[in-house]
Amino acid sequence: MTKEKFGETSSSQDYNLPLLQGIRRKAVRQYKSLPSTESMFKMVMEAGETAKTKSADATPKIQTIQKFAFLLRENKGFKKYYEPRAVSLGPIHYGKPKYQLAEKYKLILASEFIKESGKVIDELYKKVEENIKELREHYEEDATKDYPDKALAWILFLDGCAILQYIYCSITNKFEDLNIKHDCAVLGQQDLFLLENQLPYRLLKWLMKLSVKKKELNESIDIFIKNVSDQKSEGHQAESKKGESLQSKETPHEQRLSMDGERKPTHLLHLLRMSLLDNPKKVSNSSQENSKKDWQSYRNVQDLINAGIWLKPCKTTFLNDISYIRSSCFIGYLTIPKMKVDNSTGQKFFNLMAFEMCPDFINNYEITSYISFLNSLMNHADHVMELKKAGILQNFLGSDQAVAKIFNELGTNLVPNPNIYSDVRADIDKHHQTLNSRMFRFYHDYFDSPWSIPAFFGILLQLVLTGIQTWFSVKPTSRS
Repeated sequence: MTKEKFGETSSSQDYNLPLLQGIRRKAVRQYKSLPSTESMFKMVMEAGETAKTKSADATPKIQTIQKFAFLLRENKGFKKYYEPRAVSLGPIHYGKPKYQLAEKYKLILASEFIKESGKVIDELYKKVEENIKELREHYEEDATKDYPDKALAWILFLDGCAILQYIYCSITNKFEDLNIKHDCAVLGQQDLFLLENQLPYRLLKWLMKLSVKKKELNESIDIFIKNVSDQKSEGHQAESKKGESLQSKETPHEQRLSMDGERKPTHLLHLLRMSLLDNPKKVSNSSQENSKKDWQSYRNVQDLINAGIWLKPCKTTFLNDISYIRSSCFIGYLTIPKMKVDNSTGQKFFNLMAFEMCPDFINNYEITSYISFLNSLMNHADHVMELKKAGILQNFLGSDQAVAKIFNELGTNLVPNPNIYSDVRADIDKHHQTLNSRMFRFYHDYFDSPWSIPAFFGILLQLVLTGIQTWFSVKPTSRS
């Protein structure tokens, strides 16, 4: 076997040559087709002016439904998070053969929605068709450019009706009435919260407004989103107790997410994000100052416990409600909202973070910062066990190592908001600098084992006895 010189290719790589040559030819053609130097200068200067104009514009741009960022698609391991498992919704994945089986269920659900709406199908469809130009603006241009208005209107109409009926059946436990199996319903729910599967929320509002069951449909969405945001185990999310009244489940939390309120979501994934976060708070000056300091990296769970910082579930379920509380001179508490981890957790958080990364969605990266924080706490299964013991985490995956793997995978190459949790980091670092914290760490380093203390006193006693023996051997007692 001979070594190849730099620049040479083996016979097994010859099939790459035509591809490389084609890429080179394409690059040359692009450079040859460049405009004049003056035109390029003008293009650069106008881009800067356009950016300034957009930032000064008080009218917010519509947050478009779009494909995943290229950097996320580049990682093949993330494909399981952004591609639908069972059903395609909207134009991005429409028509792919592997989702054809789900089309039958969409037709069944849409048919039931139309029957219960009190309207004829023409009246409902006409509302979508008349507003298709506006609905098209809710998508990135590449997502809809291949669809004429009528084709896009039909896709959105059918999928919108199916989604609303699916959510209503999920809350009222009526899937069996439509011969839809429970496992199919669960798979469908996971696909509802994919970034590339979103439908404009305005479409859902229009369809609900036309239905005689507008109030029930509104309430079912509130409850459905609350169930998902409260992170019930996967088997319980798709169905509620049969016969329960929708009215009995309404809470102030759901009213806060009401579609008639001031907060207007772009789509269901956006609504889920709103339900997971407390109302946005202004970042304090101290937070901004703390974020500029060169803090040590977040410490994992075991480091915190060894330093006298105990874990405790907080009273709310909002993901951005993480805080440090000093309880005494010796002990501090890191409070973290409770969470449940199941087969849908990775996909759900991955799509929420991808939504935060969309160029036209201005936000503070709260979900991204939350995942980054949790990733720092959980390096392996032992850390997951500590979170379980503290009552913060419930594991429906079975393996604690699988939980750690999910958060380590999600936390790869994240860029969190440095202002979020900067006060928490500062308080943790201050705690680590105290004498009491050093005493805790010394104790855990040398006396963590149940046999450490007896062994320590045994060695100490042996040293004392050895010292006494040495003393009497050097200076024997005089005889009386």
